Amino acid sequence: MTFDPEQLGQPKQELAALLKELRKRAGLTGDRLARRCNMSQSKISRIENGKAQPSLLDLERILRAVVAPPEVIEEVIALARLANTEWQDLRSLRRRGLEKKQTELAALESSSTEFRFFLLSMITGLLSTPEYIRASIAHSPADVTKTIARKLERQEVLYDTKKRFTFILTEQAVRWPLLPPAAMAMQIDRLASLTHLPNVKLGVIPIAGYKPMAPMDTFTVYDNTLATVENTTGVVILRDPRDIEMHLELFSTLEGYALFGAEARALLTEWAAACRS
Repeated sequence: MTFDPEQLGQPKQELAALLKELRKRAGLTGDRLARRCNMSQSKISRIENGKAQPSLLDLERILRAVVAPPEVIEEVIALARLANTEWQDLRSLRRRGLEKKQTELAALESSSTEFRFFLLSMITGLLSTPEYIRASIAHSPADVTKTIARKLERQEVLYDTKKRFTFILTEQAVRWPLLPPAAMAMQIDRLASLTHLPNVKLGVIPIAGYKPMAPMDTFTVYDNTLATVENTTGVVILRDPRDIEMHLELFSTLEGYALFGAEARALLTEWAAACRS
């Protein structure tokens, strides 16, 4: 099954309809299927009506109960993966107002406790100076005053010691000259200062050395339950446990490439000094 961002809303309905059809083909009522799966009849009904998203365990129970053949199981699993994926394109986000996306992110940050950020080419808003934030959205045709304010407000979450943050930045992300040299030096200084926060682990991956794994995207994992992957045109939101596990494994590899603590601060100080020279 191919990935088509324009059709990401459809698999939820297709999955629900397919599960309902499989139950009927097996000659089972919703109540009988519920008993076989050790679920409530109301949950089966919500799943078949597309009002509840089945977990992988739910799907395993249902597919076993209806004695689904291997090719059908493969189709259901593929649909489930797409049903757990959401696409947010940048043009739509701009039409809605970029500050609304900031409100969504703030809510996600409020409800999560563990965060893993991999930053491939730019510095994320949580770590940015006001000048860097302004430059990062300068291309937007809309008024971005509210968006800048919301991004700065979101930075307060870094000082909540009940939450844990790990940021991994490539050398390119840190040093890409989005600002004039003096302002870039201040931005890099901010990164160095944040390494002292007790609940923030900030690492940098220098370009030098051998690193056999090459990441393709910027991504964030929230509490091992949701991942976001960013590219030039938008954001993919992943909720399928297999996709999240894949990003956790990648993050672990990238973490092994990064320098932290005093080593990271030494590099950041060197890069800031290069901006000032």
